[in-house]
Amino acid sequence: MKRRSFIKSSIASGLTFSIVPSSVFGRGLRVPPSDRLTKAIIGVGGMGREHIPYENNPVIAICDVDKRHIKKAQALIKNSVSVYEDYRELLLNKDIDIVHIATPPHWHGIMSVDAAKAGKDIWCEKPMTRTIGEGLKVKEAVNQYGRMFRLNTWFRFKDNFYGMNTDVKPIKKAVENDLLGWPLKVTISKSTGFDWKFFWVGKTELTEQPIPEDLNYDMWLGPAPHKPYNAHRTHGTFRGYWDYDGGGLGDMGQHYLDPVQYILGKDDTSPISVEVDTYQQHPDACGIWRRVELTYADGCKIILDGDDTDKGAAFIEGPKGKLYKGFKSDIPNIDQILADLPDPAPQIGTFSESVRTRQKFALNEENGFRSCTLINMALIAIRLNRSLKFDPIKCEFIDDHGANLLINQPMRSPWII
Repeated sequence: MKRRSFIKSSIASGLTFSIVPSSVFGRGLRVPPSDRLTKAIIGVGGMGREHIPYENNPVIAICDVDKRHIKKAQALIKNSVSVYEDYRELLLNKDIDIVHIATPPHWHGIMSVDAAKAGKDIWCEKPMTRTIGEGLKVKEAVNQYGRMFRLNTWFRFKDNFYGMNTDVKPIKKAVENDLLGWPLKVTISKSTGFDWKFFWVGKTELTEQPIPEDLNYDMWLGPAPHKPYNAHRTHGTFRGYWDYDGGGLGDMGQHYLDPVQYILGKDDTSPISVEVDTYQQHPDACGIWRRVELTYADGCKIILDGDDTDKGAAFIEGPKGKLYKGFKSDIPNIDQILADLPDPAPQIGTFSESVRTRQKFALNEENGFRSCTLINMALIAIRLNRSLKFDPIKCEFIDDHGANLLINQPMRSPWII
């Protein structure tokens, strides 16, 4: 019986019914198309508040350790909303379908795992995790508990890709159809249309300040090492400290590198080496760097040109041709050639569709882990100021104990993942 006919007959016969929260249907089942998916946001600072209207899913719960953020978020939400300071209490709410994690990255891994265990589907900000080991744990949990996961960077499937003046699709078509040859080299720099945001650096001589009354600083730190409060460690400027993020590379890396990984067809692997040319790094505060070179087993390379020394570099080049900023090329009539070629395989670009159909989102825990590993490999090499060899199957560095210690970094008690 069609749903409309069922409703009419039910009313006529005096039957009553209600929309049941999707969580009661159990793991992995389809959500009824008529049922509005509900959302909770953990971390309602600037980024969290910005995502309140995404996909029109009603926000029914919010969580933050700063009461000032809570008040600002409440003012933007039209419906009634439950408020939490501890995300673990929020995860007990059975009416929540999707949990959006918009905290600093040192929380992403542990919250994603806990959300998966609680039966929630997960929308996580970038970078996916602050360490390679945490990324592996997220992958395991999402698969074990049958959850849907999306990472909040979208350039592999929509929007103009920074300086290229086009979305990623025609670049992917050119590579898939061997217009540029193989192996390929990709350069990410100001000259090719990207900004590494080197203003995200930490301060090396922070003085202790009084903790604001509205902020639960101990909970803000969570699994990170305890360090005396200074406003520069928290909120907008946290990105400048190794304990919470990785500077401009941590901030922008997954936006820039995930589409490159997709273009190169490397969603199931990682580079075998990372070479760096960097300034000496402070043990607490992130600094700037000059150059990072990531190399795959087949010879493909990704160059992160922090100093923008290669002024005339192509964004992507191979033995047969090049694509430059603005989608300019040395291949004659490339637009016409691409128009006659088949499009790449379709992807799910709306998380609500992924949740309803239980089909993986375009950027999920599997390929998201691999593109985040690009960032974490580079950050480890920068911190240690040395080049490294990597095993993409075991996901560990080869013959470098110090580098491997940064894959699984200890968490402050009592936090574990």
